[in-house]
Amino acid sequence: MSASAASRRPRCLDRVLDRVERMGNRLPDPLVLFAGLFLLTAVLTTVLGALGAQVQVPGEDEPVQVRSFFSGAGLTWFTTTMGENYIGFPPLVNVLPIVIAVGIAEGSGMLSAGIRGLFGSAPRWLLPYVIAFVGVNGNLMSDTSFVVIPPLAALVFAAAGRHPVAGLIGGFAAVGASFSTAMLPSPIDANFAGITSGVMGALPESLGATPVTVVSNYWINLASSLVLVLACGALIDRVLEPRLARAGIPRTTATEEEGAQDDVSSAVGVEEKRALVWAGATLVGLVALIVAIAVAPFSPWQSESGGLLPDSPFMGSIVFLIVMVFSVTGIVYGARVGTIRTGGDVARCMGQGLQSMTSFLVVAFALAQFLALFEWSGVGTYLAVHGAAWLQSAQLGGLPVVLAFVVLCAAANLFITSGTSMWGLMAVVFVPMLGLTGIEPAFVQAAFRIGDSSTQIITPLSPYLIVLLGMVRRYEPGAGLGTLVARLLPFTLVFFTVWVAILLVFYGLDLPIGPANDIHLG
Repeated sequence: MSASAASRRPRCLDRVLDRVERMGNRLPDPLVLFAGLFLLTAVLTTVLGALGAQVQVPGEDEPVQVRSFFSGAGLTWFTTTMGENYIGFPPLVNVLPIVIAVGIAEGSGMLSAGIRGLFGSAPRWLLPYVIAFVGVNGNLMSDTSFVVIPPLAALVFAAAGRHPVAGLIGGFAAVGASFSTAMLPSPIDANFAGITSGVMGALPESLGATPVTVVSNYWINLASSLVLVLACGALIDRVLEPRLARAGIPRTTATEEEGAQDDVSSAVGVEEKRALVWAGATLVGLVALIVAIAVAPFSPWQSESGGLLPDSPFMGSIVFLIVMVFSVTGIVYGARVGTIRTGGDVARCMGQGLQSMTSFLVVAFALAQFLALFEWSGVGTYLAVHGAAWLQSAQLGGLPVVLAFVVLCAAANLFITSGTSMWGLMAVVFVPMLGLTGIEPAFVQAAFRIGDSSTQIITPLSPYLIVLLGMVRRYEPGAGLGTLVARLLPFTLVFFTVWVAILLVFYGLDLPIGPANDIHLG
């Protein structure tokens, strides 16, 4: 490829993405956007409710009736639950405790020193792939990975003298666009397998469908993870970071002093190394204690059946465990280097962590009300089931309907961001439907993962996209939702294309998608 051709390609891509960014940034501020969506949804539910709209969810005894907002019941619901909708907003439950704990680890200096120690001497070319590897496998921490991995990725890039915003956005893309896959079985596998097994009773026993377990998608997950890591690393290195450099995006936050970047990339001092040893020893002790409690006979963290998966008090304690790890090790490190001497220092670090989240807390109020209305009214279920019915009426068979199913899931994921909730709706329709055409339920589940993951990083309805916006605005105060969508869109398109290609390879070669799980029945 000639030099002129190579230079034209980024400029052409920049023009396309710049147009997407300008269009996206014409949207109102996120607070106003979600308030407007709330009102539009309220009107839509009122119209559908007046028409008596309802939908029969397969497997349910009673049809779901769309409930009207502008009615006595709707207004009573809203006026009595507005505070509960906000305070009980799931991302707040996860995000705020973690941000407080990360604030301690960051304010003490532990995160900066630890990342400089781990990655300061690593080859700069390798870092995008390291971030991609950690992010693609981030769903082992469930939703908390959206909060933990991106800021750490920014610090890794800063320590190596690379653009921290590339680490921030690239880390988010790696986590979100591949959220349903990983190189190790995760809680998501257990949740999906439980839902799939629950609807397989609708299949005739004569079909001989193979039971779905936690590892039923393991081979295709492993292959997908490896390829997505390479694709994500290449996108961060070849597309995202060069575009940030051409746009002149600052490498330091608005509150950092001139030359702070040089401090971040400096070597780890002797006192810092000693403090890191103490923090590392504390981390080992904490992990050993957690494991001992989790596996001990009659552990209170185990489920009633005695296990940890798919659902147990241990899995419900992930946020607590992350908070303990970051806060305790941060305090130990700070006590050794002198950045934390009193309880007031701990409180100061916690406050600094929360201060970075104030914009999200404001936007979350409107977002929480909108999503609560979407769920309470039943309009999301109504749209999803009718979309599935339309696809079923198309009477496609085999691979075409599988691909159409993936596209439908990708579109629905823009509105229903909970993968477990959406699979609960889709599985009851498509597992029996595709099973009757000879497709194993485990393969339907594998196809669902593609649509469930690839588009969730570009939907404004994702609360974690709003969290990312707050992080990016520390470097780029004028950034908007259009800015993020333009930078994340290449990840969505490439991940979707590559992942579908992997699905086609497995289908075309009739490869097993997991231990004892094939693609075709019989």
